[in-house]
Amino acid sequence: MRVSSTLPVALLLAISMGLANALQAISSSRRSVLFAPVATVLIPAVATLLPSAPAFAAGTPNGLSLATASSGLRWADAKVGSGQALKRGAVASIDYTMASTGGRNPQLYSTKTTGSPYRWTLGDGSTIAGIEEAILGDGDSVPPMLPGGIRRLVIPSGLAYQSLAAPNAKCDETVGKDNTAVGPIPPMNDFAAYNRWKQLYCNPRIPYQPDLVLDIK
Repeated sequence: MRVSSTLPVALLLAISMGLANALQAISSSRRSVLFAPVATVLIPAVATLLPSAPAFAAGTPNGLSLATASSGLRWADAKVGSGQALKRGAVASIDYTMASTGGRNPQLYSTKTTGSPYRWTLGDGSTIAGIEEAILGDGDSVPPMLPGGIRRLVIPSGLAYQSLAAPNAKCDETVGKDNTAVGPIPPMNDFAAYNRWKQLYCNPRIPYQPDLVLDIK
């Protein structure tokens, strides 16, 4: 989550590399995770590449321990931030790398390709519930995210783009303006990224949406 500085390119590259490595493990273990009674899973991640990795992330040499919230959101802090947590009504600004547990090309988009963070007002209905829960916390097992932190999310469709699977759903950059779409959505001028996202998350011909994977700062 941003305060005033942009995310260094090297760090975003590290996040992207770690994220790509994580997707194969998430995809291959998806069926067992859905029926497992445990609340955490281990996936390869970027924690060991970061100078301030939290202690709990060292469950494996190259893994993050993903906790599962009651909502179904899975999350872990690769880097814990500092300062004041944001409240509902505040303007949030994040850099993110977006990927999917489905599709031939799992990585979808990253703000590092544009240099533009994603900004919105917390609670205004313009952003998927999984990201808002990750930033604001859930008052229980998910603590609020702090400025400067890096958090990995695995978001089920019910907290992501499930509403966009309906016929005639709007899937463009007018997100949030008429409550028919929510962001973040890759920009339409990045044709390849936008169409990869659209095929998975705004396609009424596909009844099942794969989990969304995000690294956010």
